[in-house]
Amino acid sequence: MNRTYKVLFILCMLLLMISCEERSQNLVYIRANQVGFLPEDLKTAVVISKSALTQNKFTIINTGNHSVVFTGLLEKTSYSFGNFKYCYSIDFSKFSEPGSYQIETNGQSSEPFKIGNSVFNNIPDSLMLFFREQRCGPTNPILHKPCHLSDVARLIGDKDFENDAKGIDLTGGWHDAGDYIKFLSTTAYTTYMLIFSYDFDKNKFGFDDDKDGIPDALAEAKVGLDWMLRCNYSKYKLVTQVQDLGDHSVKWRMPENDSLRFDRPGYVGIGKNQIGMFVAVMALASRVWSERFHKYNFAKKCLDAAENLYSIRDNVPNIDSSQSGFYQDHTFWGKLALGAIELYLTTNKPSLLDDAVKYADSAGSDYWWSYGNLNSLADYRLAKIIPRFSNYILNNLNSFNEFKDSSIFHEGLVYSWGSTSSFLGVALQVILFKRLTGNPEFDSLAIFQRDYVLGRNPWGLSFIYGIGAIYPKHLHSQVGYFHHGYLPGALSPGPAPESVLENYKIVNSDNQYRIFNSDKVKYYDDYSNYITNEPTIFGNATALFVYGYYSNR
Repeated sequence: MNRTYKVLFILCMLLLMISCEERSQNLVYIRANQVGFLPEDLKTAVVISKSALTQNKFTIINTGNHSVVFTGLLEKTSYSFGNFKYCYSIDFSKFSEPGSYQIETNGQSSEPFKIGNSVFNNIPDSLMLFFREQRCGPTNPILHKPCHLSDVARLIGDKDFENDAKGIDLTGGWHDAGDYIKFLSTTAYTTYMLIFSYDFDKNKFGFDDDKDGIPDALAEAKVGLDWMLRCNYSKYKLVTQVQDLGDHSVKWRMPENDSLRFDRPGYVGIGKNQIGMFVAVMALASRVWSERFHKYNFAKKCLDAAENLYSIRDNVPNIDSSQSGFYQDHTFWGKLALGAIELYLTTNKPSLLDDAVKYADSAGSDYWWSYGNLNSLADYRLAKIIPRFSNYILNNLNSFNEFKDSSIFHEGLVYSWGSTSSFLGVALQVILFKRLTGNPEFDSLAIFQRDYVLGRNPWGLSFIYGIGAIYPKHLHSQVGYFHHGYLPGALSPGPAPESVLENYKIVNSDNQYRIFNSDKVKYYDDYSNYITNEPTIFGNATALFVYGYYSNR
């Protein structure tokens, strides 16, 4: 081949590659919940494209016999997302026949999904596995061996404790996320939600997959309870964190091989925020372990610990900050209200109800959801006694409902670090409000958040590992990394704002979803990205409540 032909050949190949790339980036993308829908659900999907579509029809295809079972029209919208200037909505809510289906339009097919009463049943089972993967100490973890059996060798922050003479037993609990640090704040939230879920609906959350006679949610909660009681190492004192950022200074390793296992300090601290959550957990546990298991001694131990710490609430700082700088609360009223109302429900002392009312009114509506913004839990408990407290939840929902109309994907909140957990927190609050009032007005708001996490999002991912057809494969987890990405039931925190990401110098080696990123919000399925891809126990706890609610047990 002479030089001229070689040049022409190379030019043709380059043009072909560019043409193929352009075509691949101009495909129609269908974004839908990859798990499915209950028969009476709102059933929607989104179509995004870089160019205007020529066909306005969609069909629902039975994946078994490939027959067309439903036909409808795409609705063109004024929305856009990133490079995708054309967004269309699909609504097939009228179709309710159980089965397995796909959506087809403009030569493209969605991932398969199901319609049926039990389509969500396997999600809570899977989410529960993540807690076992996160277990620390001699607690029968999965995917790794018992670990950190020397927690902790020394305490920091207690001048009365003989640091050099002895340590205390702080084995157990859960690693908070992809690292091996343990936090009282997120452990307390997780433990509370596990017990609260069971208390909220004993049928849906009473499943016992391992057939040991104990509901799985309560068996897992006991891991958190035992560790929290150890954190209360002295009558009026708490350890709020085990290990610090030194954990991040060594290379990735399995927890049982942690080179720092004999160098894991416990940090002492206390604040009204910590007392509120600790008391809420222990008061609720006291009721449940007494009523469900007749474990009266354990129930009394929990109640005594709650009452002891509640008694000093006015003598401690408003907010205790974590030593690592993670999980900083900005307020304490909502957590203190939750502690007071749970303690009232356990003891029936009228003064505690007065406290709960005062604290919850001081907290008001927080218009958010996270480990530190959970006022609606206290409002829910109070509203069952004093109905006006449901109005605080209603304020949140009205705000979320209005915001959802700013996007074709109908997110209830702005993107943040931990978007999926916050979106599911919106759904959680809808569920609480509906239980209180019977009002179905916000059902669609909850379903949009539920479906977003399962695939109705710009990236077309189910953000729960192993759920749906396409899910993150490179979660920021050391245990997952050493199992080639395998981390069943882990909820990815999902997309984050560029305004957050730009503050961190994270090098992403996996960019397969970059074409769906916008200038404002991005997602990376990458081991290195602890912002968009590090699962946490508190995120999974929120997800468990939401998907458990939609299950059919």
